[in-house]
Amino acid sequence: MTAEKPYPVPDNEAERNQALRSYKVMDSPPEIAFSEIGELAAQICECPVSYVSFIEEDRFWFKAKYGLPDDFKGCPREIAFCSITVCGSEIVLAPDLATDERYRDFPFVVNDPHFRFYCAMPLITPEGYAIGTICVMDFKPQNLSIEKQETLRRLAQQLVSLLEHRRRMIELDETMRELDKAHVALAREKAQAEELLNRVLPVRIADELKANGKVEPRFHPSATILFADVKGFTSFTERAEPAMLIGMLDRYFAAFDEAVARHKVEKLKTIGDAYVAVAGVPELDRLHVLHACLAALEMLEATAKIRAERERLRLPFFELRIGIHTGPLIAGVVGRQRFTYDIWGDAVNVAALMESNGEPGRINVSEQVYHYVKQYFEFAGRGSVEVKNKAALGMYFLERLKPDFAMDAAGRRPSDRLIALVNPLPG
Repeated sequence: MTAEKPYPVPDNEAERNQALRSYKVMDSPPEIAFSEIGELAAQICECPVSYVSFIEEDRFWFKAKYGLPDDFKGCPREIAFCSITVCGSEIVLAPDLATDERYRDFPFVVNDPHFRFYCAMPLITPEGYAIGTICVMDFKPQNLSIEKQETLRRLAQQLVSLLEHRRRMIELDETMRELDKAHVALAREKAQAEELLNRVLPVRIADELKANGKVEPRFHPSATILFADVKGFTSFTERAEPAMLIGMLDRYFAAFDEAVARHKVEKLKTIGDAYVAVAGVPELDRLHVLHACLAALEMLEATAKIRAERERLRLPFFELRIGIHTGPLIAGVVGRQRFTYDIWGDAVNVAALMESNGEPGRINVSEQVYHYVKQYFEFAGRGSVEVKNKAALGMYFLERLKPDFAMDAAGRRPSDRLIALVNPLPG
């Protein structure tokens, strides 16, 4: 031991303190198991005072005590009897403190309460560190029999076992808390992944992918495809700042996202300045042609609103060209690392053809679309477009909703009557 401090210090003091801290017992609340062992020591040794103590750095602290005042929590290490005990591994016995040269000058011997007897066993960890003591004391001298000393030794072993069990329980609790945190984090990440998947894919497709790890391609006998394209986009990119260009596209496409979602149309993808959506897929929808046409009108209205705002500020704007066709197609998920829900078939090509043969600010639809929804909308005939290896395709401009089905004078917003038709109440 060293004598640099006003009390004896073990040579392994730093390691001893570290070992004590690993038990996380200092300043812990009272525990009945410790109190009962301390009281049992007093009863067996026939002493009025006993305690279970720990020493960390300069501090002497009671974990349990018997026969001492409730407000007596500990004392400085330099006047603690057990500062000597933790320097060894054997019982320390002082039959008469007043004549023992190790203790006769201690304040609690010279002054109140005038202790005269002390016996303590260090609490030795499995690694060999004395981190505390179990002690019995008396106000008169006495000799403690070998049998009682051995009992005190065994009680010390029980306390170390209790400490080890307590530490394992604390570690288990901490592990469980870490697991709980990990589970919460995992659940949060899973929810975020599922939310992202639901944003990228239709809900039904996302659910199938999560359940089966794949999505079987499906044939749909009838669906409506909507293609939208920005007029003059290529030339605009040559003179526009990238940040401004992306900001403009984001403003337009965000408005389109709201429009198609409102009318039960699934956005599939954007390819540069092209916006592709489909109605009637993957959920069966007998009114998919009507929904696609209503979404297209709202997209034009959103485009006109953005144009008016930008014109007031003398800022550039985009004009939109929309093409719509209805027919059979195949839909499915492609990719392994990045999933994409896509559609294939001649109907997709015809919808793209309707868009490319349209005009800015107008909706160009195929003859099939016209026949499905002519009772709700006003159209302007456009003749036909020649297609290689196919019969000429009839085309129409969808001008507006008929007055009986329109809420506004421009004929772009559906009336309550039409909304009730496309969104019937359940039951």
